[in-house]
Amino acid sequence: MENRLPSSDKQFVESLIPQKFPFVMVSELAEYSENHLISGFTIEEENIFVSNGIFQASGLIEHQAQSVALHTGYQFYLLGKQAPTGYIGAIKSFEAEALPKINDILKTEVSILNEMMGVTLVEIVTKINNEIIAKSQMKTVVKE
Repeated sequence: MENRLPSSDKQFVESLIPQKFPFVMVSELAEYSENHLISGFTIEEENIFVSNGIFQASGLIEHQAQSVALHTGYQFYLLGKQAPTGYIGAIKSFEAEALPKINDILKTEVSILNEMMGVTLVEIVTKINNEIIAKSQMKTVVKE
């Protein structure tokens, strides 16, 4: 398989996650390793999580979860396999220091802390212009 990183090719990035328009909250795959990923996402006015020009906390959580899905999707892409569907199993913590505005560009770093039997514990940090705006720790579950 071809390693195509970084990639902001909309079709390629969207092919790696199960979500479809208008529910796609990732637009770039910047870096990938077995235990790490950096994703990107530009907040657009038409986004379903934007209210009065502000991207809501629920959208940040979904963006972070989709960043984890992007990690799994790219991992399976490299193996030449179809990625499984995943779900948020639990949100252990979530803190938002600020909410993004229209045209802000999110950069999100996913760190895989532990992965066992389809359950992945991840730590996620989202930044705008290198300033941390949100942090979370969640468990994701892959549907078998």
